[in-house]
Amino acid sequence: MSASAVSLSDLTFAWPDGTPVFDGLDAVLGPGHIGLVGNNGAGKSTLLRLIAGQLRPRRGSVTVPGRLGYLRQDLGLATGRRVEAVLGIDQVRAALHRIEAGEGSETDFECVGTRWDVEESAIALLGRLGLHYLAGDVAQLDRRLDSLSGGETVLLGLVAELLREPDVLLLDEPTNNLDSVARERLYEVVGGFPGTVLIVSHDRELLNRVSGIAELRRGEIRLFGGTFDDYEQIIEAEQRAARAAVRDARGEVRKQSRELVEARIKLDRRGRYGRKMRENKREPKIIMGKRQRDAEVSAGKLRGNHLAKVEEAKSTLEQAQESVRDDREIRVELPGTRVYPGQDVLEMKEVRLVNGPVVTLRVTGPERIALSGRNGAGKTTLLRRVVGTPPKVSCRLLPQRLDIFDERRSLFDNVAAAAPHAGGEQIRAQLARFLFRGADADVPAGALSGGERLRAALALLLLSDPAPRLLLLDEPTNNLDLPSLRHLTEALAGFEGALIVVSHDRRFLEEIGITRNLELTGGGLTDSGPENPVGAGALRK
Repeated sequence: MSASAVSLSDLTFAWPDGTPVFDGLDAVLGPGHIGLVGNNGAGKSTLLRLIAGQLRPRRGSVTVPGRLGYLRQDLGLATGRRVEAVLGIDQVRAALHRIEAGEGSETDFECVGTRWDVEESAIALLGRLGLHYLAGDVAQLDRRLDSLSGGETVLLGLVAELLREPDVLLLDEPTNNLDSVARERLYEVVGGFPGTVLIVSHDRELLNRVSGIAELRRGEIRLFGGTFDDYEQIIEAEQRAARAAVRDARGEVRKQSRELVEARIKLDRRGRYGRKMRENKREPKIIMGKRQRDAEVSAGKLRGNHLAKVEEAKSTLEQAQESVRDDREIRVELPGTRVYPGQDVLEMKEVRLVNGPVVTLRVTGPERIALSGRNGAGKTTLLRRVVGTPPKVSCRLLPQRLDIFDERRSLFDNVAAAAPHAGGEQIRAQLARFLFRGADADVPAGALSGGERLRAALALLLLSDPAPRLLLLDEPTNNLDLPSLRHLTEALAGFEGALIVVSHDRRFLEEIGITRNLELTGGGLTDSGPENPVGAGALRK
C-alpha cells in the first residue's frame, strides 16, 4: 500500500445557503495515522466528505493517493439489507456460487476476478473485530441486519471498508457505541493498517495512538507531531503565554490611557495660562501670538503621540486576545439535585428485560455508577426500564440521540416548558451558566450544533421541575468535540444526585468520579465494585 499523503490545494467550500466552511485551505495530511480535531462546527466531517468525493468544492482540489475507504458517522444501513450487501461482496458471492455450481458465465468470472477467497476474508475480518457470531460460518453473510446493535453496525461498516483494501482510510467517530472489548479490537485493527489514516474522534485513547494531530480551527489546519496528549501540552503552554500577553497588553492600555489623560491635563493648564496672559496683556502681541502657535503645535504633537500609543496598545491587546481560546467553563450549583448518603434512590427486583436478562438493581445515596456490557446486551433498554419503574426520587434520562426538544421552539421556551414555575430571568440566568447567554438562549433547538445540543439537553434536564436526583446518561460523549466533552464533565461536577451512565470512554468515566461499576450480561447485572472513589469525592467538592 502507498504511504503517501492526502493533499489539499486552495480548497474552498460553502453550503448552498452561502455559509462558508473553507476558503483557500492548503494542507498535507499524512503519511501515517493522523487525528483530525477541532470544535463542533469547525468542518471536520465536511472535510472528510470532501476528501471522499461526496461533496464537491467550489474551488481547489483534493489529491488522494490510491484507493480510499471512508467510514461515515451515519452509515445509513437499512435493517432489511443483508450482511453481504453491507460488505459489498453480494455480487461477487453470487457470481462465485454460480461458477461453483457449473453455471458461471464469462461475466461471472470477470466479476470474481482474483477474489476467490472473498468469503473467507470477510469471515476472518469479522472475527478479528469481535463479530464472532457473524464469523461462525459463511452462511452468516446472508443474515439480515435487524439484530445488529449500533456498535456492531459500526464494526460491520469498518470491515466493509477494509475489504476494499484501501490505501487511505477515513474514519469519522469510529468508536461511537462500541463496548470496551470492541474498542480494543478496533484499536488493534486500525493500528495495524499500513496506509494513511485520518481519524475524526473524541476518543482520547484512540487519539493517543496516532502519530500526529491536525487541528482544524477557523478554516485552517495546523499540524502537530505526536499524540493527543502531546498536542494538549503544546496548546496549554501556548495558552498560558497568550493569557500572560493579554494581561501585559491590558496593563499597557491602562498605562497609555493614563498618560493620555495626564497630557490633556497639562495642555489644559497651558491653555488656561495663555488665555490669562492675553487677557491681562502682559506680553507684546507678537510674542503672545508666537507663544500661542507654539503651544498649539506642541499640543498637537503631544496629543497625537499619546493617542497613537493608546491605539497601538489597544491593537496589541486585540491581537493577544485573538490567540486566547474560548475557555469558558460551566459552573452550575444545583442544590435541588442533592441526594444524601444512605438515601434510597432506586430498587428493581428481578425485572426481565425484553432481550432476556433478569435484573436486580439497588441504588442508594449519591452513587455514580458506570453501566457497561457488550453491544446489544440491553443497556439502553435497562435505562428506559429504570425511568418506568419509577425510582424513589425524581429521575431524568439523557438519550443517545438528544431528541428531547421541540425543535421549532427556542431553547428558552423548551426550558420554560420543563420548569413552568421558574421566572424568565431565573431561566436566563441558569442558561447563562450553561454558556447560553443573551440571544443564544433564543436560538431554535433545531439549529443547535452537536456540542450546543448536549449543553442544551443538560440544561433542560437539570433545570426542569422537579430537579432530577437520579440522572441517566446513555452514551453522552458520542459525537462531542473535546471542548464539549470538558463542558459535560464540568456540568456533572455540579450535580449532587445519583448517576447511572452508559459509556465506554474510560477517561471520561474516571474524570466524573465513578464509584461503582456494573456489567450487564445475559445473566443479569454483575457488580465489579467501586472504582476511583477518591476522584468522585474530589469532583463533587
